[in-house]
Amino acid sequence: MVGMITPGQTLENPVTGERFTFVHTAASTGGELLAFDFALRPGGAVPIPHVHPVQTERFAVQAGRLRFRVGLRTVLAGPGEVVEVAPGVAHSFANPFAEEARLRVEVRPALAMEDMFAEVIALARAGRLTRRGLPRSPFVLADLARRYDQEAHAPLLSVGAQRLLLAPLVLGARHPRGARVAAGLAGALTLMGG
Repeated sequence: MVGMITPGQTLENPVTGERFTFVHTAASTGGELLAFDFALRPGGAVPIPHVHPVQTERFAVQAGRLRFRVGLRTVLAGPGEVVEVAPGVAHSFANPFAEEARLRVEVRPALAMEDMFAEVIALARAGRLTRRGLPRSPFVLADLARRYDQEAHAPLLSVGAQRLLLAPLVLGARHPRGARVAAGLAGALTLMGG
């Protein structure tokens, strides 16, 4: 999916209520910047808190309001306000309000974040996400988490720790007999108390 998103293109996640209209892409900026106009319906939310290990994310609210969780702080932001998240800081956001929120998001450097968005939206359209917006299959979730761990990873884990913990599931996702091997490894880890 790399390079398939172009400036002006809009993608919408029917599960999470997120809508992305791309202004600048990795390809259009030489990888320096990903910028998009973002809309989030009332009740919509990013599926889970996450960390961008090397990217800075800047949210400039244009309409509506959002509730951000940045590290240990909760921030309510409305029109004209900016929330910036430094690399390595856990964050999430939601729209618990009655009107759609609209904002401009800038991510530096771009990396492959737009491809990650496109893959998740394709899963949503195919009915392969939970109501919360996560892949139904733990194998698909693990494979996505591994391939895009430079873009985002779970809070409280380093990229290396996440890779180690997900290795059995990634094996299951990528290899025909891997699911059986992964189940056996997961069972062994459980017996060992891991």
